[in-house]
Amino acid sequence: RELSQGDALGLAVAVSGDTVLVGTRYDDQQATSAGAVYVFVRREGVWAEEEKLVAPDAAAYDGFGSAVALRGELALVGSPDDDDAGDRSGSAYLFARDAGYWSLVRKVTPDDLAAGDRFGAAVAVSREVALVGSPGDDDLGTDSGSAYVFAEAGGVWVESQKLTPPEVSAHGYKFGEAVALAGDTAVVGAPDGDG
Repeated sequence: RELSQGDALGLAVAVSGDTVLVGTRYDDQQATSAGAVYVFVRREGVWAEEEKLVAPDAAAYDGFGSAVALRGELALVGSPDDDDAGDRSGSAYLFARDAGYWSLVRKVTPDDLAAGDRFGAAVAVSREVALVGSPGDDDLGTDSGSAYVFAEAGGVWVESQKLTPPEVSAHGYKFGEAVALAGDTAVVGAPDGDG
């Protein structure tokens, strides 16, 4: 293993069957604090590292691995400090496993991504749906937050809906700080909401 002091291994974890994802947002392999995710698999009762996932376009302080989600052969990794659309705009990466090898399906970002959105701070995935929190989104006030739904159709993942708090003004709610999926139900946390 290539762990070093300060990597923060275990800051985010996810499990599905005999596979575990463990995020380490401060991993320095690609660049300073670019982040990484370790994949562990249990075979015949023994846990072993299968692969280390990194962003192909990693940059310093992206925070890849800050949030992780796993469902079967799909892994979704949040990188909320990615700067592609401005400082800390964020992104998420969808990986798929085939015959024991993980490959990038696509880098996920919404059409209206902006600086400070922190898209990828929370992630959830099912077989055909991905849910990504963006607690810094400002649609209903500063840091009101949002969550984006991406759906798979014919092998292509596309943005299908943007969820926002029900209040007309949700200044500082940070809606999207936590997300979860179960069947046809999505749950979105808003830790600073006043309701």
